[in-house]
Amino acid sequence: MPDEPSPTVSSGIELPLAGGRLTIDLGALVANYRLLAQLSAPAQALAVVKADAYGLGIEPVVNALWNAGCRRFFVALPEEGFRVRKAAPEAGIMVLSGLFGVDAAAAFVEARLIPVLNSQTDIAIWEAHGWDGDVPRPCVIHVDTGMNRLGLTLEAARAFAEENALTRALTPVMIMSHLACGDDSGHPMNRRQLELFQELRAIFPGIESSLANSAGVFLTKDFHFEATRPGIALYGGNPSAAGNNPMRPVVTAEARILQVRQAKTGTAVSYGASQILTRDSLIAIASVGYADGYHRSASGAGVPLRHGGTRGAAGFLHGRRVPVVGRVTMDLTMFDVTELGPGAVGPGDFIEIFGPNMPIDDVAKAAGTISYELLTSIGRRYHRTYVGTA
Repeated sequence: MPDEPSPTVSSGIELPLAGGRLTIDLGALVANYRLLAQLSAPAQALAVVKADAYGLGIEPVVNALWNAGCRRFFVALPEEGFRVRKAAPEAGIMVLSGLFGVDAAAAFVEARLIPVLNSQTDIAIWEAHGWDGDVPRPCVIHVDTGMNRLGLTLEAARAFAEENALTRALTPVMIMSHLACGDDSGHPMNRRQLELFQELRAIFPGIESSLANSAGVFLTKDFHFEATRPGIALYGGNPSAAGNNPMRPVVTAEARILQVRQAKTGTAVSYGASQILTRDSLIAIASVGYADGYHRSASGAGVPLRHGGTRGAAGFLHGRRVPVVGRVTMDLTMFDVTELGPGAVGPGDFIEIFGPNMPIDDVAKAAGTISYELLTSIGRRYHRTYVGTA
């Protein structure tokens, strides 16, 4: 008997009152997780759900991934960890930003969060204030292998390993580092970081280790170790800076058309009169702007900070791409729909901002940014619908 389709779950603003709609395909999310888990094997794929699951909502994303077999999650902040704990009471939850001082340690203990220790201060706090349970003060040791962001130096990690071998004050359950250039498979930094990480593993024998982010999953198997940490690829972003995207699109963002205007040759569109029309045009005004995470840098004109000669973003409407014209504003964006013809577009139609017809990485590139930023900038004014699983 075929599987019955899962119900649609909606949340947020009612659609008649919303300027845009966001459709989040949890079935595609799960399919992406399963592909990443398959590529990672025999390493285990852990899910990164920080930044409200890249803007898609921690609770529905964690529920879907837990049902798909994911048992451990990375977040950036303790508050995110508390939300994951409520959504998945038995999950393993690791907090990337580490401890926020002595006062935070008790909250980690209460919520059974595992801190990623990024400094000797973190280590000292967790030694003094971490829990004594079945596993004495479990933690993840983060070592910097070239990002110059968070993490112990290799020398500090070696000193800690020697001391902890004597005191047994902490129980590291994982060692990790982070690739700086994983999306560029040929970058020499990848091999350098791999060599340093292999040195690190020798300092912590027998402990689970993790180096690969989304991009690292698609490098050679020697980057996988025992655990991978996919993030953007789960949500449909391209894990590589080059080549076709192997992931399924998860998010479709659409904006309501409020008005279609007839505009004459020689007239200006939007702030700054930065774009002057060179023909009589039909301009569709869409209810989306930078307050909704559709960046001003995606404007059709008038954005001097955008580099690379990109022409600005476009939308997808009635089977065609239509360009943004003029500057994106806080609440509204203008699209040139002249090629669709008179009467083809009207108020109440929805234009796709990004999704299956407008790949999010292409839209991000047109705005001079990356898909991570578009996703995590999604505003609260959309009507959200979750499909693919209950």
